[in-house]
Amino acid sequence: MNDDPANAPLRPLPLLIFSSRWLQLPLYLGLIVAQCVYVFLFLKELWHLTLHAFEFTEQQIMLMVLGLIDVVMISNLLIMVIVGGYETFVSRLGLNGHKDQPEWLSHVNAGVLKVKLAMAIIGISSIHLLRTFIEANALGTPAARVTEQGVMWQVIIHAIFIVSAIGIAYVDRMTNPPAKH
Repeated sequence: MNDDPANAPLRPLPLLIFSSRWLQLPLYLGLIVAQCVYVFLFLKELWHLTLHAFEFTEQQIMLMVLGLIDVVMISNLLIMVIVGGYETFVSRLGLNGHKDQPEWLSHVNAGVLKVKLAMAIIGISSIHLLRTFIEANALGTPAARVTEQGVMWQVIIHAIFIVSAIGIAYVDRMTNPPAKH
């Protein structure tokens, strides 16, 4: 007789509800496809930079490199969502002890994942803001891609991202206080 409640079979309704987590699998597979698209975009932009490196100005090269960094940061965000989300909400990956297991994955939970995602979004926003500041010298010219009002809104949105991340981290800290040594 099996008296261990952890190994007891679930009743049909709880089993259905618990099994519904697998409906997220196509979402994570779709994000892997999006990751492939970002790899293609990165290689395409890197090829463009390499081909025109002697023609571009330093500012153009800097903007292209920032674009590459932006793609990498978005790709990192995708990995955090794919790996962390799957591990947190669908099923364990079984990576314990694997030499390539990301360090952050050993202590990931929904709160940690939210904070990491918020920090990644701030990083991506920072890259976009830096690109805007670099392009700001063209303000007022017909070739300007950004307006003063556009710069202002980007700064405001970036500040809101920072405040939101601080709020998320604060709430996570309140609900999961650090263990006392």
